[in-house]
Formats: sequence, C-alpha cells, structure tokens
Amino acid sequence: VPVILLVAAPYIRRYVAGGQCKSTVRLEGKVAIITGANTGIGKETARDLARRGKGICAKVIVACRDLEKAEAAASEIRAETGNQQVIVKKLDLADTKSIREFAEKFLAEEKELHILINNAGVMLCPYSKTADGFEMHLGVNHLGHFLLTFLLLECLKQSAPARIVNVSSLAHHGGRIRFHDLHGEKSYNRGLAYCHSKLANVLFTRELARRLQGNCPGLLSFATGTKVTANSLHPGSVHSELVRHSLLMTWLWKIFSFFLKTPQEGAQTSVYCAVAEELDSVTGQYFSDCQPAYVSPRGRDDETAKKLWTVSCELLGIQWD
Repeated sequence: VPVILLVAAPYIRRYVAGGQCKSTVRLEGKVAIITGANTGIGKETARDLARRGKGICAKVIVACRDLEKAEAAASEIRAETGNQQVIVKKLDLADTKSIREFAEKFLAEEKELHILINNAGVMLCPYSKTADGFEMHLGVNHLGHFLLTFLLLECLKQSAPARIVNVSSLAHHGGRIRFHDLHGEKSYNRGLAYCHSKLANVLFTRELARRLQGNCPGLLSFATGTKVTANSLHPGSVHSELVRHSLLMTWLWKIFSFFLKTPQEGAQTSVYCAVAEELDSVTGQYFSDCQPAYVSPRGRDDETAKKLWTVSCELLGIQWD
C-alpha cells in the first residue's frame, strides 16, 4: 500500500491542483483592485497580476484591513516581480465608513479601474456583527463587496472593457437567502451562514451582469451593454487561513493538506476570470477550475436575485438602479 500511494502521489496532486490559467495576457497600464490580498488566494492572485507586464506593469492595489500584513505581502510581491506598483490601501469590509473612504481616496487618485476582484471573506465566525449591525458573514462577504462595487462601478464603466470577479464557493449549494432572518438573530449556524453569504455572491453576480447589459431578460452569455463583465467562481478547497475561526477545521486542514489546493493553485480561477481572452465577452457565469461550473437551482433564481439586490440597497442606504 505505501508503494502504491508513493507512485500515485504525483497523480493525486495533479488532480487536486485542478485547472490552470494558461493565459499569457499582459496587463501593461492596467489598474486592478484585489480585496483581502494579504494572504491566501488573494495574495497569489495579486502576485500573478503584478508580473503580467514588461516595462510598464499593472498597478495592483492590495485592499486589506490589516495594513501590517498587507504591506509585508506587497513588499514580497514587489521584490519577486520587480513591479513597484503593488500598493497597499486600507479597506475594512466590516465597516461601510471604511469602504466609502477607500473608494473616495481611490477615485481621487486613479482615473481608471480595469479589474475588481472581490476576494476577501470570512468563514465559520462565531456570531458577531459588523460596525453597521450586519451579521458578519453577510456583511463582509456580500454587503461589503456590494457597496464597494457600487462605489467603483462608474470608474469601471469609464475604463471599459473591465471585469468584476466575485469569489464565491461550492458552499453556495448549501445556502439559502433567509429574508425573514438575514442577520441570524432568530437562529444562527456559522457553517450555514457562510453558505448563505456565498449564495449571495452568486446571485449578486447574476443580477449585476443582467443590469450591466441593459436590463435584458434572462442571463446573457455575451456582453453587449457597458463592456463591463461580472463573473463568480469557486476557487476549490484551499489550504489557507480562511478556516482560522474553527479549531476543528484548522486541525483537519493540516491533516489533509495533501488533498487541498495550495493558495497558488486556488488562485488560478480568479486569475482566469480576470485575464483570460476567451472571457472578454462572457458575463454572469460561475466558474471552477478555469471552466464553467454547475450553479445550484437557488443560484439561478432571478426573482431571489432581484429581491436580494433591493434588500441590499435598503440595508446600505443606496439607490442602485
């Protein structure tokens, strides 16, 4: 058995690694924002985008809550890639004031934005609320990115072609949008709360893509409106810090790390959605391992997507038509 496992190990690892982004697209002169890029797949996504240039590299903005960790990550990426335009900006997705301040400063300093990767997320948090009173998973994973996208959308439109990439999860299959108890005040399960927020990512992407194409009915495969696309993705099961709120999951992740993607492997689909030429006109889709993937029936419910959009706007106090 040990011999068989030893022989099979490279093949198992190759299978676990999943799809690879094979695009060699350069991003000279482009501007990208990646939330939560101080660690895990966000950091590896930033590293990949930062090296896609020759001479004039892309400006990659690492938007994070922990500035010390973010600067350490950015410094490492700058040293490795030679791209000195890897810049750290403060962004706390659990505080709408911080989100607005980030967007205001960005728009004052930059004229263009070509890639927005809503990557940051929390998972398995004990019950808690954001600065604005939102349940933490919903507030950070969905509402925080919803507001950030709203504030930056005009810049994306003016910079088009541009892309919005929302990092969701296979866990969306276990989610429901519980409009009667969005903030988990009546009942709360931290595993399900994560699933609910990842379903919200998929539904937000679907409705956003529809609206960006001129409110056309149904889900479009090709962008004909603003030339801004929006797609969501499942990065795979990745050995990262995302499970830090659960001692059991942290323990299991260490034991079974051989069967988990590395952060670099987990970042491949995010990079693919951000740069692949074949996705220039693809919008409103969900990807895994650098290819289209199955979306749960709840993730294809247009009425729920529209209602979630309306409720999200009400919670955030914004008008987004």
